[in-house]
Amino acid sequence: MNALNQMDTQEPLNENNSAIPVSDEVTKPTIVLVHGAVEDSSLWTHGVIQRLQRDGYSFKVFSNPLRGVAHDAAYLRSLLDTIEGPVLLVSHANGGAVITQAGDDPKVKGLIYAGSPMPGAGETTNDCLERFPGGDFASSVDLIPYTLPDGTSGTNLLVKAERYAYLLAADVPESVLVLMIATQRPIALAALQERLTSAAWTSKPSWQIRPLLDPVIPQEEFKFEAERAHSTVIELKSSHAIPVTFPDVVVDVIEQAARAISE
Repeated sequence: MNALNQMDTQEPLNENNSAIPVSDEVTKPTIVLVHGAVEDSSLWTHGVIQRLQRDGYSFKVFSNPLRGVAHDAAYLRSLLDTIEGPVLLVSHANGGAVITQAGDDPKVKGLIYAGSPMPGAGETTNDCLERFPGGDFASSVDLIPYTLPDGTSGTNLLVKAERYAYLLAADVPESVLVLMIATQRPIALAALQERLTSAAWTSKPSWQIRPLLDPVIPQEEFKFEAERAHSTVIELKSSHAIPVTFPDVVVDVIEQAARAISE
């Protein structure tokens, strides 16, 4: 596969090394964008939502609570309840666990994972980070204890400032990188340790945008997940921050998926 040189031009390929075609004649689903750990909804404002709007798609940007799989998936389902018609769920990073759990909603017709883990039922996000060697997430985060008003305690995670560029955003412009570091939203450690009770990719089509330069999820894990889910794979010479650095590729894949679920 010669995806590396091809992706330098930001032209997406499928796993057969063929360009993804573009067509306006498609029944457009509502696109729901789900960010992941240590980020917020502004992740999608670097070109993804602008092009979705220009291309005539209805979309919702989900503010992921980052508290736990069951909690976050229930919150996502409450958003899905407000939408009529078919839905495509699009995740980045740990948002993949949330769309996997919530994607069993019957109006969800497909799932797109942009640099996201695809846990199975009974698995955790940590399983996806640690099943194969090579991931550097655990060594790049700070553990921050917190106490709730009722006296219970927990632990949040934030990425160390000095590791942020390497781990998540090696190809992001400096001006954007500074803002990403400053606006980190903590994720509960428990969210990475909570086991999923269902996996929508077992019964619904999925697309994996695989960042070849991502030190968060090992490449063998990406391959393992895509093979068992029978996902359509798009390889991209990118860091973890795909929606920031390659927003047009994300939307190209969304449009490919929209055509596929309308056939």
